[in-house]
Amino acid sequence: VGAAAEEGGTAMEEELLSVDYEVSGRVQGVFFRKYTQGEAKRLGLVGWVQNTSHGTVKGQIQGPTTRVRELQEWLRKVGSPQSRISQAEFSNEKKIVALEHKDFQIVK
Repeated sequence: VGAAAEEGGTAMEEELLSVDYEVSGRVQGVFFRKYTQGEAKRLGLVGWVQNTSHGTVKGQIQGPTTRVRELQEWLRKVGSPQSRISQAEFSNEKKIVALEHKDFQIVK
């Protein structure tokens, strides 16, 4: 954990952010979780994604601020090909000193 943070002084060094999210719309049964996981991994983020009992998808994202912002934008506007996003809400945004997850997982 935190190998990149050890180096110090590199241009890549950025504050780590943690943010919770919940996405509403047609987001279940359209591979939304799988695509979210793929996009998060592509951006080098960690966290999780899960379907809720009330038809939304929720989770947590952690990683460098600019990458987290990219995934937030993706969750707001893109999603999986078959999805229809009506709303993406973000909460509990905070700076963190180390990532709290090893990778980005789909929680059943």
